[in-house]
Amino acid sequence: MPPATAPALSALSALSAAAPLQRPAPSGSVWVELHTLHLLPGRVRFRARLAHGAPCQARALALQLQNLHGVQQARVNPAARSLLLHFDPGQTDAQRLREAILALPPPIAAAPATNGSSKELATVLGSAALLLGSAALPLALRTPATLAASLPLYGTAVQDLYREGVNSHVLEALAVGISTGSGDHTAANTTVFMLALGEYLENSIARRSDEMLKQLLRPDTGLVWVDEGGSERQVEASALTVGATVVVGAGAVIPVDGTVLSGEALVNEAAMTGESVAVSRTRADRVLSGTVVEEGRLRIYAEQVGTGTAAARIADYVEQSLAAKSQTQLQAARLADRLVPGVLGLAAASWMLSADWRRAAAVLQADYACALKLATPVAFKSAMYQAGRRGILFKGADVLERLAEADTFVFDKTGTLTTGRLAVTDSIAFDHHFSPSDIIDLAASVEEHYFHPLALAVVEAARKHHGRHFDHQEVQFIAAHGVASDMDGRRIVVGSRHFVEDDEGVPISARQRRRLEALFLQGKTLLHIGYGGRLIGVIALKDQLRPNAAATVARLRALGAKRIVMLTGDHRQRAAELALQLGLDEYHAELLPQHKAERVAQMKAEGARIAFVGDGINDAPALAGAQVGIAMAHGADLARLTSDIALLEDGIERVADAKALANATLARIGSNYRFTIGANSAILGAAALGLLSPVLASVLHNGSTIAILLNALWGGRSAGTPT
Repeated sequence: MPPATAPALSALSALSAAAPLQRPAPSGSVWVELHTLHLLPGRVRFRARLAHGAPCQARALALQLQNLHGVQQARVNPAARSLLLHFDPGQTDAQRLREAILALPPPIAAAPATNGSSKELATVLGSAALLLGSAALPLALRTPATLAASLPLYGTAVQDLYREGVNSHVLEALAVGISTGSGDHTAANTTVFMLALGEYLENSIARRSDEMLKQLLRPDTGLVWVDEGGSERQVEASALTVGATVVVGAGAVIPVDGTVLSGEALVNEAAMTGESVAVSRTRADRVLSGTVVEEGRLRIYAEQVGTGTAAARIADYVEQSLAAKSQTQLQAARLADRLVPGVLGLAAASWMLSADWRRAAAVLQADYACALKLATPVAFKSAMYQAGRRGILFKGADVLERLAEADTFVFDKTGTLTTGRLAVTDSIAFDHHFSPSDIIDLAASVEEHYFHPLALAVVEAARKHHGRHFDHQEVQFIAAHGVASDMDGRRIVVGSRHFVEDDEGVPISARQRRRLEALFLQGKTLLHIGYGGRLIGVIALKDQLRPNAAATVARLRALGAKRIVMLTGDHRQRAAELALQLGLDEYHAELLPQHKAERVAQMKAEGARIAFVGDGINDAPALAGAQVGIAMAHGADLARLTSDIALLEDGIERVADAKALANATLARIGSNYRFTIGANSAILGAAALGLLSPVLASVLHNGSTIAILLNALWGGRSAGTPT
């Protein structure tokens, strides 16, 4: 539509601004004002005001508006109290939109952000100010100020002493208490500041990681169409119940498990079967959630919905994953706890032998627990956070550890090692009047407005060789079968063998069948072209190898993978060809989903530490059975839930990136561990001999702990950088 002229815009604006105020919002509505400011064809701007106390959540409100029938785009400006909507005039109008807005429930307020970080930062700044300014305080105020700053530390120590016995917090509180009681406020304030800084660094890193992981795993329910008494309306997927009639059109994901009531469609079930060719589904056929309708339209009786249950499972799983500790982390914590009594005993011995409280206070500053307990989880959380930013989601610290130990990588084929998208490999002409290029151009000419994957692949092949266009009459689309048209007075059909031979009556000779059978045994999908009642050619298409697949396999070997295997339900000949191209150690073809899981279990029993990479529902048992399950970016929901690692970007190279990051993280944790033991042992020895004052011991101990924390953080940022 051409843009309106300036006078026309002014006239429309003036008319709408001068229009009388529309009737007030209905009683009980959250809106106290909603009237039209400007109205253009397909666009309306409302002035809006919420009732006093009603939350103004701009993002939530914009999402509500975009879900209204006929709305194409919505923008909310809280400062101007403006709602701008672009809509389809054929589906709705300004008045109906106004009524729909008035009927909206209050926008759901987002959960308030935690203020824990602000409090911790305030504690750090307060303790720093006390450390720098304590010398300027009157003597009578120094002890009360130090006690006030260290009260949280004493509180934590008392709680830990009651619940766990003597631990690092108790030692820290003793050190601060001894220094405060002896009047060494500088030592006490230094310790309080260093402890607050270390805690702030650890918690801020962990909090950022947790929030990002929860956000990435939050389920997306979305809206679905349902048929209620002959009229269709959109509802939240979470509101679906068993027995509902769900309507799914082309391009939409089927949200339920159920039976087709009516309609006919091509459904891409790659997520379930691992095969890239869509299948026909019609009345009485079963369909599964997560599969995609590529063409046609279905009305489905919902037999299993479970969206709410799935969301609850995800939420529970996220919480459990974030709380789970790796074996490395548990071992470090156990070692730290075992060393606490030794530090306490050394402090007591130093005081008894020297009668110098300063030695005891210095020894208590330098326990092992801080660095051992803090650096390991920070390293894991930081690595998980940085992995997420790079398109790799680890569902727990233990996953990093298990991936670093993995020595066998097992890959699914379709959608994992291959793209899942078809491309033309062969064009065979059975009529001497047409060349192989003509066959492609002829098929592309009648399929150029057809959005089936086979059609798109053929059109792309014609575009690459700059093929010519064959003139034809209007194209007839036969859902789930093919296309037909008329060219030079003769009927042309393009589609499956069943459509061309059985439905259209085009004969296929024995010689042609042998050619077709040979192509089929190579794992290729066939598109038949009939013209004038004869089969004039066939186009073969095949799923394509991912460009980075071979490089990823080679990189995994360099990162420590001793064995790389492919498991697939595809034909043995195609699997052998792919395994040779990639240089795999072995492959197993024509497998059912349970066979994949059995193979994984067999390799585990032989001592292999397996990372399984897949994308479909059929891969879920194998993903769950491996030490580490890795789901591809566009995999089925079940595969992504079952997996330990979910790739957020559609690139197989991310598998090698994940392995590199896991290796680097475990290596860094090991180096931090050795440095912690060495540095703290040296500080303890020097403090026991009286070579370090409490202040110097606190600075060295806490400084080394912070250095290790920063090293762990830096390691997460630099390790496993994607290529």
